Amino acid sequence: MLQQYRPISLLQKEIISVRVQAHKKTSESPDCSRAIDDKIDYESVETEFLTKGPLAVAESYQDNNDCNLVGETIEIDQQLVNPMLQLHPCNFELLKVLGKGGYGKVFLARKLTGPDKGKVYAMKVLKKASIVRNQKDTAHTKTERNILEAIKHPFLVELHYAFQTPDRLYLILEFLAGGELFTHLERHGVFTEATARFYLAEIVLALGHLHQHGIVYRDLKPENILLDTEGHVKLTDFGLSKVAIDRGLTHTLCGTIEYMAPEVLVRQGHGKDVDWWSLGTLMYDMLSGGPPFSADTKKQTIDRILRSRLSLPPYLSAEAQSLLNALLKKSVVKRLGYGPKDQLAVMDHAFFSCTDWNKVASRQLDAPFKPNSLLTSDTDVSLFDTKFTHETPVESPSEESALSSSFADIFQGFTYVAPAVLDAVYRDAVVDSTGADAARSRHRRVSGSGFLGTSPQSPHRQAAIRGDAANLTASDEHQFVLEEDFEDMDTTTDTAPKCPPLHCGSFYLPR
Repeated sequence: MLQQYRPISLLQKEIISVRVQAHKKTSESPDCSRAIDDKIDYESVETEFLTKGPLAVAESYQDNNDCNLVGETIEIDQQLVNPMLQLHPCNFELLKVLGKGGYGKVFLARKLTGPDKGKVYAMKVLKKASIVRNQKDTAHTKTERNILEAIKHPFLVELHYAFQTPDRLYLILEFLAGGELFTHLERHGVFTEATARFYLAEIVLALGHLHQHGIVYRDLKPENILLDTEGHVKLTDFGLSKVAIDRGLTHTLCGTIEYMAPEVLVRQGHGKDVDWWSLGTLMYDMLSGGPPFSADTKKQTIDRILRSRLSLPPYLSAEAQSLLNALLKKSVVKRLGYGPKDQLAVMDHAFFSCTDWNKVASRQLDAPFKPNSLLTSDTDVSLFDTKFTHETPVESPSEESALSSSFADIFQGFTYVAPAVLDAVYRDAVVDSTGADAARSRHRRVSGSGFLGTSPQSPHRQAAIRGDAANLTASDEHQFVLEEDFEDMDTTTDTAPKCPPLHCGSFYLPR
């Protein structure tokens, strides 16, 4: 029976020096020289390595029957360590296009090999040549991939695989057939307070989980919230997220203007509290049909966020108005969720007084909308934009010029396989060895990452803001900010340590 392999952190090809015993018994008296000269049985060596792991240094030089064992260095790569887990685009069948952008496409794809053969995933394909042109885009790509590996939570999208070819990066994510919350909000115009409470409760737990591990999300909006087939939320697109030092601040101006907190816009430094401001903006959007401070131009929207008083619809309950007032405090220290209590302060608010948080966490509450009541198969994409789903699912042509040698290793360590998949492989190996109006007026908002978004992009949302905030004019009509337009705002305090080693675990659209 094949024993479980020792864990390996990276599945891309790496050269590992391993000491291998080269000893062969003879029928007569020991003849060390003859044993060494005989051909080494590398097949047995490979089997021994897979079942027992590499020899310790001391073992490599042990004496046996007065014969000195000789250590020989061999190369161990992914083919040897996990021969069944090498991934390539040919391991997937492209079924539908879910979205596309300047950096690549997102496909609905079916796995053709392995223990999960036949399962459908969302395959995000990014073109390296487009990403490496901007240092920040490269950093955002790595950040998203690292966070997706590190996090594991019922309300956060799950990464199953990550691999690369010479010219492309591939992220294989769970397929969330329920589509974007934006689409459903657009259809209904506004939600009832009970519906909003259901979605907000799950989002609060998701944000709290990120904060507990030092991650600031920074891009909460309906376009980045998807629904699974049972109607539960999943936060996606971590391209703008920040792995921050505890109690530290980051100064990068990025995000979606209508959902940006005041401290982000004034560049005074911000932390996890910006996510609670965005939650308040999302709640207002759900209950009124739009964000609280949106305007016709970027400059007007920024002015309203910084200076205007919050105006609440009179039809909202006292509890809903209280929560909105508490979350949308311009002063960070007065905002609900500020300080060590974080999500616990939000959970204790009167608006959630009837919420059973244990049932929320275990997904026991019935969703107000269940996509599986409309879906007819596991490949049904009827809840996604037909502008993309009607396209032929083929990858874009490769870039004519190959990446220069200086960029050859820029995405080293990108490869990833989820632990659940590894367990299935090992398990299979053992088995084998044994045998409305508001809706019409609503418009999509694009993140200011210069990297990833989750919404289909119409031409008027693809324009970039050039220049800094001082150059914004009343004629500007595109409600988003691109991070690369504010490079001067980065400070030495905005360092991003490696993602902490958490439980191993955006979506969809690359711009």
